[in-house]
Amino acid sequence: KNKNGRETKQKQHKLVVKQATCKCGSSCLGPMTFHPRAVGDMICLSEGGRRAERIEDTFKGGVVFTSRPVRTYEKIRLLVEKHVPHWQGAMRVGFTNVNPSARSLPLPPFSMPNLTQTSGHWAMPVHESYCQETSVLEFWVTYSGNICVKFQNSGKQRLVANVDVRKPLWAMIDVYGQTCSVLLLGSKTKGFLFKKTSCPGPEPPIRRPSTFSLENTTLSESSDDRTSCLNMEIPADGYCVVCMVRQNDITLPCGHRCLCNHCTPRVLAQFGTCPLCRLVISPPPVMWT
Repeated sequence: KNKNGRETKQKQHKLVVKQATCKCGSSCLGPMTFHPRAVGDMICLSEGGRRAERIEDTFKGGVVFTSRPVRTYEKIRLLVEKHVPHWQGAMRVGFTNVNPSARSLPLPPFSMPNLTQTSGHWAMPVHESYCQETSVLEFWVTYSGNICVKFQNSGKQRLVANVDVRKPLWAMIDVYGQTCSVLLLGSKTKGFLFKKTSCPGPEPPIRRPSTFSLENTTLSESSDDRTSCLNMEIPADGYCVVCMVRQNDITLPCGHRCLCNHCTPRVLAQFGTCPLCRLVISPPPVMWT
């Protein structure tokens, strides 16, 4: 009876994983994205569900989960895209047996201790020094239920967590503290004969600081000056994505033509990023009025 029970659980686990995979082939683990519904109150998903970004005004409310179950020794790769120094601590990573689709909302503000104190949740903190911008890390769960994190050129960390690997497991990430934005780069695992990987996603966008120069342009509501066009196609509606009233006649360094003369200085001064792709843009050295 016990033997049959174990076999049944294994079949259920394989079934759940199979339902989440795509049709890329036998070497594909399926898409690796965040669950679209079970997200923290302060999280915004983008890049097809691969990026999770928390607002900078708070350090909590950043819990997210993978959209499909993961396997033991399936190494999940994360890119830290953005961090802020005015908070303490950084992201947490872990696993859960609780299906994200079955969770009640809103989610608790913290993975630790809110979720880890409840059954079926295990997590570990990642040190701030490993969560700087452009840092890449991998984390996975072993057959014995330990959580492992490997840092780029910096060794490995392990937590004896006693994760219940007999049931389906979803990866859990808490975009906490100094960590404001992470991007899922995919996952991989070793089979008996060959390596399996998640569906290939697009290359991560370049999020580097840049200088925004508006030559011979006065940023005022009455100005009709234009910046040079980068051969970008103007959206059909042609309106600023902020005010939705004026013409989108400012082309940003990233190529997006999405702001009007009136909103551009305010957006760059307050947020410092493109509203569409979040490219960091340094405001021009002029006094905004």
